[in-house]
Amino acid sequence: MNGVLADPSLDRLWDAVAERLQRNGISAMGTVILRDLEQAERFALAGLIGRPVTQSHARVDLAALDERLRSSGAAPGLVAAVGGLRGPLVDRPGERSARAGRRDAVWASFRSELSARGLESEPWCERWVESIRLLVGPDPSVSVSEALRSAAQCLDVLGSASPSAGQIGRGELAAAVVGDSHGLDDGTLIGTLVMRGLAARAETHVPTGAEDRRALWELAGVLCDEVSTTVLTFGLHPRSDESSPVSDWLSRRSDAGCETHLTLRDLRRLGRIAEPGSEVFVCENPRVLEAAMDSASGATVVCSSGSPSVVVMALLERLTTDGAVLRYRGDFDWPGVAIANRVIERFGAEPWRMSAADYEHALAAAGAGVAELPELRGRTVEAAWDEELAPVMERAGRVVHEERILDLLVADLAGSRGRTIAVQAE
Repeated sequence: MNGVLADPSLDRLWDAVAERLQRNGISAMGTVILRDLEQAERFALAGLIGRPVTQSHARVDLAALDERLRSSGAAPGLVAAVGGLRGPLVDRPGERSARAGRRDAVWASFRSELSARGLESEPWCERWVESIRLLVGPDPSVSVSEALRSAAQCLDVLGSASPSAGQIGRGELAAAVVGDSHGLDDGTLIGTLVMRGLAARAETHVPTGAEDRRALWELAGVLCDEVSTTVLTFGLHPRSDESSPVSDWLSRRSDAGCETHLTLRDLRRLGRIAEPGSEVFVCENPRVLEAAMDSASGATVVCSSGSPSVVVMALLERLTTDGAVLRYRGDFDWPGVAIANRVIERFGAEPWRMSAADYEHALAAAGAGVAELPELRGRTVEAAWDEELAPVMERAGRVVHEERILDLLVADLAGSRGRTIAVQAE
């Protein structure tokens, strides 16, 4: 290339032209304006463009400069000249277009995956998609596209799983869907995508702490491990013909009147844990379990203080499979009704003092103290077992916790015809 083009006095020109060419899509069009030119810069520029530059600023037409370089033989064109002087030029509009094309292809593939799995019509799906757009970024790679498909598959599996299939470890799910048992671990892209999907489906915030992430996984029927979450039981007696170290240990604790925390791994080690037709009481508050212990009722109890975890649901599944009859009791508030719906509908449990009449009786028993009961807040939840319960609760507008009718519950436990009672754990 002509050495004249490398004159340091033309440096500002080539910098400006390189910038303009890259904005132009590497096309010699438009103009550049140079200001505050020094004398040496004016002389060098004049020699290049073939006309005097007498002022401190100059407008250079790129098409004319391109033709000048070609006709003079100084360079095969402006693009070649600037590329030789300033290195490879980047077609910025072309790059943006290519990124947009890649991005559109990734999202089109993802949308197709959602549609094929029936997820696109779910009311939470758009919230999920919007929540992950910034996470994925403006130029998603092939690996990101694969992660999106895997995340959709995970949510499909969790959404369509049967009750028993829902009791799955995170590592098992990751191995089955991702092909890597650590593919859904905290910090992985697929794990983060699935976590945002579960949050959207549950209409809750995206968890930021390990404890909240674990709770959301468990809400979806996935255990991060088999030992850290337990279900609190009292009086649970495995069948006598199912002797094993774990069942013998559990029986001894029950005979001694002690409560027992069982992990999912404990449940896997146990055989049948209920006689057919035995009565199992399922309640929400630990105080009910304590009252059963204090009254020596001979009942069996398990406790949650809220929504049943995976290990609680696994125990209830086992009890019903063994032929036990579940009777469920929770708080008279909207979350309590929602939990009751879940347990009653999934396991065929019978409501235990959960009718509209029971609610009204509890209010009447409170007497003048009814005004001190917590105010009922939140969205109304219809009770699947009693269509009158929600309207009655709305009119009264008060929460009645299990402790308010503890004497009635203890009397029921004392009269139980079986030895197995389950109370949910957190």
